Amino acid sequence: MPGLPPAYRLVVRNEPGTAFAHACRLAPKAGAGTLVWVPRSDLFELAVVLEPDEVLRRARLAFFAGMVATADAIAAACAPEKPVGFDWPDMIRFDGARLGGGRLGWPGDCGEEDVPDWLVFSIMLIASKREIGEPGLTPDSTALDEEGCAEDGLAELAGQFARCLMRSFDTWYHEGFDPIGNRYLARLNLAGDPALEENGDLILRHAASAPPERMELLKALRVPSWLDESTGRPYL
Repeated sequence: MPGLPPAYRLVVRNEPGTAFAHACRLAPKAGAGTLVWVPRSDLFELAVVLEPDEVLRRARLAFFAGMVATADAIAAACAPEKPVGFDWPDMIRFDGARLGGGRLGWPGDCGEEDVPDWLVFSIMLIASKREIGEPGLTPDSTALDEEGCAEDGLAELAGQFARCLMRSFDTWYHEGFDPIGNRYLARLNLAGDPALEENGDLILRHAASAPPERMELLKALRVPSWLDESTGRPYL
């Protein structure tokens, strides 16, 4: 079992593909810090309930804190010389190969200028491809066990994520959001000069004469870019 800081309450699920959905169902009553973990050998899957105190369009910035915490946890658990990067906004790559991604949930009836009762940040990463066949069959993706994080280290990775997430929110509380946003942007695989707006939209500036490009966070988060809906797991 993961060794979690006291601020968290662990909920274990045995059904695959349920961490995000179960956390969203629990969120209205479970409270902040509830962490849903699905212990599996092929997928690393968890979700955490958050209770924001800002309106939804600002509270959604918690997604970036979760992504930064995820990258820090992966970097601590896997080969340190290989980079952890992001494809806008939610896909996670390890040394350029797809590893999985993060997602954010919120109450469907919450308006952009209302404070949501809860948020759920969730992660799903490929833990192993042993049952899929030869690695050469899926060259565009990688797995945690291929990168130095074996099955017996997945519980520790969950605990590491929980600690990294606490540090991300502590930084946000004491120093503002900019340090979190800058750490996210430093891992973002995009050419140009990216910046985050106050609602999380990405503004990408190219050549000085070209108009900036806006990428909407809300639109991008509605359908996870890394999730293969036919399998319920990250694209291979």
